[in-house]
Amino acid sequence: MPDSIRLKVGQVPAAQAAVYDEFARNIPGFKPLTDREAASITHKPGAAEPAPVAAPTNLAASEDCVAILDEVHSKLQPFIEQCTGLPPAPHMASLNQLLDSLHVARTSKEVSAVIVLIGKAVESLLEGLTPGLQTEPEMLARFRDANILVLRALADQRAYGPNWTGRQVTMALVEARDDIKWNIDAVDSLIRSNLINLYEYDKCLAACMESGTTSVIQFAMMLVKIYLIDDRSNAHIIESDLFGTIEVLSKIANHSRTPPDGLVQLVDMIKMSSERIEHDLAMSGPTAQLHSGIQQAREFEDPPGLLEKTEFLLREWVNMYHSPSAGKDSTKAFTIFVQQMNLHGLLKTDDLITRFFRMSTQMCVDLCYRALAEQNNNPTLVRAKCFHTLDAFVRLIALLVKHSGDQQNTITKVNLLNKVLGIVAGVLLIDHDVRATDFQQVPYHRIFIMLFLELNAPDQILETINFQVLTAYCNMLSILKPAKVAPGFAYAWLEIVSHRVFIGRILSLTPQQKGWPMYAQLLTALFKFLSPFLRNAELAKPVHRLYRGTLRVLLVLLHDFPEFLCDYHYGFCDVIPPNCIQMRNLILSAFPRNMRLPDPFTPNLKVDMLPEISIAPRMVTNFAALIKPSFKKDLDSYLKNRAPVSFLSELRTNLQNTSS
Repeated sequence: MPDSIRLKVGQVPAAQAAVYDEFARNIPGFKPLTDREAASITHKPGAAEPAPVAAPTNLAASEDCVAILDEVHSKLQPFIEQCTGLPPAPHMASLNQLLDSLHVARTSKEVSAVIVLIGKAVESLLEGLTPGLQTEPEMLARFRDANILVLRALADQRAYGPNWTGRQVTMALVEARDDIKWNIDAVDSLIRSNLINLYEYDKCLAACMESGTTSVIQFAMMLVKIYLIDDRSNAHIIESDLFGTIEVLSKIANHSRTPPDGLVQLVDMIKMSSERIEHDLAMSGPTAQLHSGIQQAREFEDPPGLLEKTEFLLREWVNMYHSPSAGKDSTKAFTIFVQQMNLHGLLKTDDLITRFFRMSTQMCVDLCYRALAEQNNNPTLVRAKCFHTLDAFVRLIALLVKHSGDQQNTITKVNLLNKVLGIVAGVLLIDHDVRATDFQQVPYHRIFIMLFLELNAPDQILETINFQVLTAYCNMLSILKPAKVAPGFAYAWLEIVSHRVFIGRILSLTPQQKGWPMYAQLLTALFKFLSPFLRNAELAKPVHRLYRGTLRVLLVLLHDFPEFLCDYHYGFCDVIPPNCIQMRNLILSAFPRNMRLPDPFTPNLKVDMLPEISIAPRMVTNFAALIKPSFKKDLDSYLKNRAPVSFLSELRTNLQNTSS
């Protein structure tokens, strides 16, 4: 061989190393790396890990930020002058101090002054919204709005952004004085204004409850009751946002000798709530990983250089996946890629792996948005471009799940799968909130459905976790159900639920009909979402298309799984409006395939004389879970004692559905 390319003992010559560096910088289909980016991801033997860099505290505000603060100042000053109905202390004093802090922040243009301003606004809310103060409701609402106005202005993308502002508001809330910290009205106002980092606040609240302080537990009970019991239609808080709080409340209710009044009933109501899926009652195990993944999708303070490492590794994997030398099912490429992940230190901790998945998901989604925004391209080519990266990412997830832990250790595999599903679902929820009507379902639908197909392929290792995969998907789909927080994902959600492999796996291949309750819960969620539209019988084109898709799913079930519709007919018809005769008839016309129906044209047919008429249909709906615990207790008491008489007169009121 020529001397220039002959193998030699020792380090690689600089000329040869430059060739590999050039390959790393210029990967076909990706933007070339700059020298700085390439240096940040190039592994240097013996080099120490870079120390985290603290955020500078003397960062000057931008011109847009100063303009926003000026506008808020111009609105706030005349408002305070007109507030004659507020008491001098604490309301007027707090507003004047807020105005002074705002003036200092806009003139000094320093972050430290802005942090003081945030602390003053939070303290003002905690003091001014204290229950029991004699203040006119209208003036109190204006006082609240004045403080929220300042915080929302700082959360503007042109100022300091929602993430930074949310962290500072949460920190100010956590570090507030104990006598005002647990103010439910103030915290509720901040949550509904999206000004609190719920992940951090939940951790703090759970830690404070561990000490057993009664006031903290009462506050947590009120918070959970407001968002998870009284106002289930809200999109501000879901169970995963208060995961730690619910876990500690359940622990206190189950293990405390004298739990606070109403705590046991509250925990029972959360468990029996129809919004919660059956396998999430304990809030533990793999389901905890799912909720944890959703929470961690909201974390953005990543170690320096991790973003560049993730981008580099994702590019490498996409090229390796599509390479002819990847091997069967990409096993050869995966072996090499795991070595690269180890080399860059991404497999050192669970936190780094989680962040890698979150960043990779975001990069794949951003690539799809850029491709879909190209107007001149053929839709088929655009989808092919998107799927080029998405399918590679899905294969990587499937291989990591398959090979995580020992071959017989299914717990590690299931936990990793739930974590990844939670991360993708969390990124979806954030994307749905930020982009609103510009939200695209394509990348998420492709990730979810292709990953399900990968994990259900014939494989000796994956077959051991088939049911756990189904459970994880049902939990994830229950969180993303249209009526909850992601109506923009409704079409893709229905496509996943109605996919032939998904239906076949959950209703047919899973033994002992273990998948039936989970699938019934998903269909019930779909009917509940459609119910308000169907009740009015005025369907817009998007809703009409979803309705037709639902009818097609019912037709498939009627043809292939009529026993399933028979078992759950009561629960389904209970949530479908009475005017939906066609949909109800599709369900009610189902009968077991081993039953032979009588000929309706038989002369002198007496239906009531048929032997089958004496057999009651099987109903597996959990009626007890549909009855409120307090009403069920009163009902049992009345049936046992036939008293009090007032129970009968109040029966109609108790049975009325206030949500309809």
